[in-house]
Amino acid sequence: MGMQTTMKRPQSSLLRRELEDTLREVDTALRAMGAGDHEPYAALWDDAPDVTLFGAWGPIEHGADAVQTTFEWVGPRFGDGELVPENVVVHMSGALACTIGFERGVVSVDGGPPQPMTLRTTHVYRYAGARWRLVHRHADFPPRDQREDRAA
Repeated sequence: MGMQTTMKRPQSSLLRRELEDTLREVDTALRAMGAGDHEPYAALWDDAPDVTLFGAWGPIEHGADAVQTTFEWVGPRFGDGELVPENVVVHMSGALACTIGFERGVVSVDGGPPQPMTLRTTHVYRYAGARWRLVHRHADFPPRDQREDRAA
């Protein structure tokens, strides 16, 4: 007869509080990214082989090492600013959560003058190792709303 083990999962209210804590950490880390420091944001990612990044500047990465290498490239491109997340939707179901929204700020890119920047973003989180970790990011520059062309 085999031995059965069960792992107790934290209650939903605890997971939600922990997710809120993680979202505050992400907020602080993205502000640092806008100043050129990628390390706080990179530290919030899971080290699993299934993490993915669909970056706003083109990189599409799969795997923790590739994602971390891309952050090392992206971080130093920024300076003199901060990116401020605005989560329009936060959804949690079991051990998965996602945020959908924007990151806005005034940042310098590649040593240029500070300019406004807006990104549309989706983050996916997984509860693993007794904490929420990032496992996916999709970010892009929002296109112009083409409905305005039809109204003219």
